[in-house]
Amino acid sequence: MEQKPISLSRMMKHPSAYLPVAMSIIAIALVVGALVSDWHNTGGIVRQEDEGAIAHIWQLLMAGQLPIMAFFAIKWLPRTRSLSLPVLGLQVGAALGALAPVYFLGL
Repeated sequence: MEQKPISLSRMMKHPSAYLPVAMSIIAIALVVGALVSDWHNTGGIVRQEDEGAIAHIWQLLMAGQLPIMAFFAIKWLPRTRSLSLPVLGLQVGAALGALAPVYFLGL
């Protein structure tokens, strides 16, 4: 039986391709939600002494996507480098997008 050539849209349907991006989007939403909540309650960004649940969930999301990204790279880079590199780029870009507000705002 002959296999269909995989396309980028079919590759993005694999959990190892879309889960890291989804996890980064959720992490960004957590940071934005916390910032909006702080801004609404205090009129500015509040640096908290004790990390709360949001910070711990953010850390778990960011750390949890690393093994998924590694699995994706190990599985797909040898098979289809030209399609897997853009997906890895999207995953890394999404992770950097989730890291940026934390880094630049010193949260």
